[in-house]
Amino acid sequence: MKVWAVSNQKGGVGKTTTVVSLGGLLAERGYRVLLVDLDPHGSLTGYFKMNPDDIQGSVYDLFQDALARRKLELDRYVRPSGVEGLSVLPASSALSTIERQNGAGGLGLVMGNALAGVRGRYDFALIDSPPMLGVLMVNALAASEHLFVPVLCEFLALKGLERMLHTLAMIGKSRRVALRFTIVPTMFDRRTRAALQTLEVIRQRFGDQSWRSEIPVDTRIREASQIGQPVSRFAPGTKAAAAYAELLEDALSGGLTQQRSGALAHG
Repeated sequence: MKVWAVSNQKGGVGKTTTVVSLGGLLAERGYRVLLVDLDPHGSLTGYFKMNPDDIQGSVYDLFQDALARRKLELDRYVRPSGVEGLSVLPASSALSTIERQNGAGGLGLVMGNALAGVRGRYDFALIDSPPMLGVLMVNALAASEHLFVPVLCEFLALKGLERMLHTLAMIGKSRRVALRFTIVPTMFDRRTRAALQTLEVIRQRFGDQSWRSEIPVDTRIREASQIGQPVSRFAPGTKAAAAYAELLEDALSGGLTQQRSGALAHG
């Protein structure tokens, strides 16, 4: 089972859309896919019409099992997504209390340990990480073997990217295996000068740390989320669906950057 995470320390950059889009495309290829929501806001959970405010049985309960030193049985909390081939480990709003409950630490490897117990059941696990540095983001990064960092194509997003890369450098030092990552420009609108200039800065400053293409602005993505479907199923002929298919192809074929978290260059 391959484990990928999607993370950025800035919200609204397309993290959940990236998780659902890649997961949907993998499921269309016949893979068994688990989508994991580690964000207390529960955007991924809500995407599939589950309410993180009143859900019973979620990733929060998995952390409670860890605190109580009970056996981690991730499958107890997995739900069907309504899309063939896609399962969801939903989030609860109560996840926002995990930082306080962590106390002296010890919760940083919960997700990695839980996923290890279901490696025979899924081909891929994709983790939607929260936008803040803490035990939940650490869990996402510690469990994954490749990280996608979506970056909105506007100048304000570059500061968030810098913070994220510093976080990766810090966490990379504590991992036994360095984390591979790829910067993915999102919501790109080539009609605007700001988007074109931001993309140029990303290419110049981060070089082969960034994906060779970009995800365009596409209103069909929002429409797909309203009915709980990946954009590749809802509107397969759109530019966004084609872009995510290209990103997935690069990921599966080894065409993504081989940059590692222990060797960052900010230029």
